[in-house]
Amino acid sequence: MKEATRLTCYLPIIIVLAADLCVGIRFSAQLSEGSITDTANQQQLQTAVFALGSFWRSEAVFGCLDGVVRTTVGYAGGSKTNPEYRSLGDHAESVQIEYDPKLITFKQLLEVFWTSHDSRQVFGQGPDVGNQYRSIVFTNGTEESRLASVSKEREQTRSKSGIVTTQIQQLGTFYPAEPDHQKFELKRNPFLLQLMGNLPEEELEKSSLAAKLNGYAAELCPPRLQKRIHPKINDILRKGWPILREV
Repeated sequence: MKEATRLTCYLPIIIVLAADLCVGIRFSAQLSEGSITDTANQQQLQTAVFALGSFWRSEAVFGCLDGVVRTTVGYAGGSKTNPEYRSLGDHAESVQIEYDPKLITFKQLLEVFWTSHDSRQVFGQGPDVGNQYRSIVFTNGTEESRLASVSKEREQTRSKSGIVTTQIQQLGTFYPAEPDHQKFELKRNPFLLQLMGNLPEEELEKSSLAAKLNGYAAELCPPRLQKRIHPKINDILRKGWPILREV
């Protein structure tokens, strides 16, 4: 299985202000969620699931997109019941995305999927080699299957040096991964965790803000989104709001 090799790079703005964090910062859940993204109506949310290599990176790629409300890493595409990280059977590492279709569409998520990995690589991505790293678009219904097929044909037309190996598969059961793997990039940045108030694991996994900052910590957000988040963090620290507390 893969091992994390990249050292955590503390973001410049956090380093500058780190001296001010002599006490913990705890935000209320409502203020934390509202600081970067608006709360979407739960009944309007839709779900998409993709497999594109390491789910640590995949979650970071999708989490910082406008319209994405929550992300969860897990296992899908196989037959084993209750897979685990060290024993996932024939499943693929996957990311489940809850999104507001008024702000981002399944078609747009597909575009991010294709541009975020090498769909021509067989059973792996980069140094991560194995069946669990294969490329899959999971679909829920006929329309998503059609959109996935059209986008795959378009990607094959673009490809000049190989066959697109991505599978299109009806989604069965999605098994959430163990807590250690959720928001993995964010957890490697203790300053960002402290800015969120060191939320309990269950709240962190469901947090829209955590999904955004997970992508921000990995520096995988689109440049305009990275730049948009910088001043928001700076403004929160400058105001010293919400209330500062020991943790």
